[in-house]
Amino acid sequence: MKTAVSIPDEVFEEADRLARNLKTSRSDLYSRALKEFVARHGSDSITDSMNRACAEVGQPSPKFVRRAARRTLERSEW
Repeated sequence: MKTAVSIPDEVFEEADRLARNLKTSRSDLYSRALKEFVARHGSDSITDSMNRACAEVGQPSPKFVRRAARRTLERSEW
């Protein structure tokens, strides 16, 4: 989709330089940058990332959690 946006001159110049260095078009550079920004700031992206990480690691056993909590409390100054 074609669209028009206004950006500061210095941002345009830096992006233009980066696009040349990456040997890609400005359109591709802007598209990639916007895609990354949306992915990072999407409403559920952080929760989804955390859920994927937890699923990969798995859930610790309740016995492990109790032992770890007890050790942490024993080492803490009250």
